[in-house]
Amino acid sequence: MSFKFRYRSPEETAQAATTLGLSMGFSTDYQRLGEGLTLGQRTIPNRLVVQPMEGFDGVNQGEPGELTFRRYLRYAKGGAGIIWFEATAILPEARTNPQQLVLNSETVDAFARLVDATKEAAWAEFRHEPFCILQLTHSGRFSKPAGQRQPIIAVHDRVFDAVVGVDAAYPVLTDEELEWIRDTFGEASRLAYQAGFDGVDIKACHRYLLSELLAAKERTGLYGGSYERRTGLLKEIVALVKNSLPTLTVAVRLNATDLVDTANSWGVSPEHPGRPDLGEPLRLVTDLAELGVGLLNITAGTPYYNPHVNRPYDQPVKNGYAAPEHPLQGVDRLFNLAAAIQTHLPAVPVVGSGYSWLRQFGGAAAAYNLSHGRHQLAGFGRQAFAYPGFARDLLSGEGMRPEKTCITCSKCSQLMQVGSSTGCVVRDARVYAPIFQRAAQV
Repeated sequence: MSFKFRYRSPEETAQAATTLGLSMGFSTDYQRLGEGLTLGQRTIPNRLVVQPMEGFDGVNQGEPGELTFRRYLRYAKGGAGIIWFEATAILPEARTNPQQLVLNSETVDAFARLVDATKEAAWAEFRHEPFCILQLTHSGRFSKPAGQRQPIIAVHDRVFDAVVGVDAAYPVLTDEELEWIRDTFGEASRLAYQAGFDGVDIKACHRYLLSELLAAKERTGLYGGSYERRTGLLKEIVALVKNSLPTLTVAVRLNATDLVDTANSWGVSPEHPGRPDLGEPLRLVTDLAELGVGLLNITAGTPYYNPHVNRPYDQPVKNGYAAPEHPLQGVDRLFNLAAAIQTHLPAVPVVGSGYSWLRQFGGAAAAYNLSHGRHQLAGFGRQAFAYPGFARDLLSGEGMRPEKTCITCSKCSQLMQVGSSTGCVVRDARVYAPIFQRAAQV
């Protein structure tokens, strides 16, 4: 199936959702988006979030490069209350791209300069300081540190082994290796604090390593099988960071559901594999809150197997598949997953995802969702690539301008897929169209 965004108003979009049997609300009262939010000892200036989107433009040993600085300065001047910095590997071998950022003792000073520059730019523009979170990751089976697959896996799985081309003889991480990775997350969190970040995100989504462990029902040992064991490493990392860095906010970007039909799947109904089952995810967010997690960012699926779930699109990547559902269904699913988590855990702010496909009406959907308590913060990912000033325009009361919005063409995702530096080919064409043209020739 192929569906294009052709809606001329929020009302028309809502009517299309109703026709599909969905209930999606919109409000052009953007005041809610401009309200502050207290998080720990800080007040976040507004409810809009730049989601973590890898630019893959690191230099040297994983330091932020010129394009990295350009991107975050544009975000800072765009006005979002939270800037959620992109997935940054805790180890060189844990990168999913040779140019992915890496945080270690050799790169921490460059990260400190990036944080300082970001906060200074926002202060100069708005007299506010954005809340800066660094997403820490281990890419697990999707690791490609030298541009070729070098999977690091926690469990064998018929679906995901086929995705990365490994067989049953391929080695699985030992419990001792996972404990070392746990300690490395702890050290990376210390370095993030040293660099000036306000928080760290222990990434547990999209089937990267910690996300894979949540689903590792067929793994034996300390970190597989039962719910307690599968969630153990993530909880140990959170406890380690909170105990050693009590003033640092710990966030988790979490898959509410993988929505994959496999024995090692998370948040999926065993009787109906196409449907989410939030029993374990709701249990986990309760456990994480008790350990001190102060912020949750909810997503679903994986870009490596079912990208229509985590980023509804008009156009797939080259050689990709047309979405098997209307994108509004994917948007609605993401909204509902975040709402379920927020309703279950009202004391912990939840970031909702899925807004980019709605183009200029994403802000109106966010205003509705926040005013109805469906989540407390609204995150924009691909939209921020295309339109780094989206927050400024929403907070001015004018709304988002259609000629600036993401068109969900998947070109940024295609750049990611081929291992190139990444940005918006359409709205930031001066920089990224030549990169896309070069990548297309490879």
